[in-house]
Amino acid sequence: MDRLNVAIVGAGAIHGCHVTALQHIPDVSLCALVDIDAKKGAPLARRYGCGFYTDYREMLLDPRIDAVHICTPHHLHREMIIAALAAGKQVFSEKPVGLSLADVAMIREAAARASGLLGVCYQNRYNPTSQAIRAQLADGIIGALRGMKASLTWSRDKNYYTPGGWRGRFASEGGSLLINQAIHTLDLMQWFAGGVTRVKGVVDSTVLSGIIETEDSAMAMLEFTGGAYGVFHATTCYSTDAALFLEIDGENGRLRLEENQLWRVTDKDRTLLACDMPPTGEARNYWGDGHRRAIQQFYASVRGPARSEHTSLEAAARSLAIVDAIYRSSQIRQWISLAP
Repeated sequence: MDRLNVAIVGAGAIHGCHVTALQHIPDVSLCALVDIDAKKGAPLARRYGCGFYTDYREMLLDPRIDAVHICTPHHLHREMIIAALAAGKQVFSEKPVGLSLADVAMIREAAARASGLLGVCYQNRYNPTSQAIRAQLADGIIGALRGMKASLTWSRDKNYYTPGGWRGRFASEGGSLLINQAIHTLDLMQWFAGGVTRVKGVVDSTVLSGIIETEDSAMAMLEFTGGAYGVFHATTCYSTDAALFLEIDGENGRLRLEENQLWRVTDKDRTLLACDMPPTGEARNYWGDGHRRAIQQFYASVRGPARSEHTSLEAAARSLAIVDAIYRSSQIRQWISLAP
């Protein structure tokens, strides 16, 4: 496979991470940028030295485009993913792939018919600390899983939700805290534990009540496949974007992620295992540097499917199913079982 030409759809805040990542991947070039706002998008395209479109459907007709990155508001992901796959493109999408499990089912059907690969951006899986946790668990270093807890405390105020008008609305964002920010933490928890069988949770709007129609805070219990439980708490009502705190309790010790450092803690010692470095390019500190690694892995999978380690649709669907279950559990105040 020769050089791959890439189009990025959406010139919002996250697209810069994709631009930076593409600059570090051999034989992959940014060929086009797409945004409905020409005043914003056209100057960016000139800066990147690439073409510009205001209609993604027109871009999909360009035979020079090999791959498409979806960086648009949530409610546009499903239709754009399906259209890009139908056009024979390789597709890499920001999470979530859709607003519901019904969206996932539609995308699954489209992907089954497509020649291109679909990858989803769960970039935190590629952080050095996440990779180290997986290795420790795979090697049985801390023994059988007894429990896990995670706390995500970030800051989002009225100014975050006002521009664009799509955030903070069920119809366009699908929720807020859970499906946008905390879905990454839930993804890590289920990935580390090997799956979730059922959940019970509560979501609510507290500080942002009256500003958004969705949630700014959530808590949940997750029952993992092996029978252990996970305690989850998240909010966007803190004063700053604090680093994720996550602890995995095993029979022989604990793995503790705090301040972007991973420690193995036992009764006898405390050992530093890995650190997450500050992000490169336009990424914000609380995003980490996983975008670059996630996008690199996607293109490695495109060129060598036998070595595929990108985050697939099915992997992404598991985290979206947990988010969906927490929303439903909050409404009926009952445990929600997840399909195996």
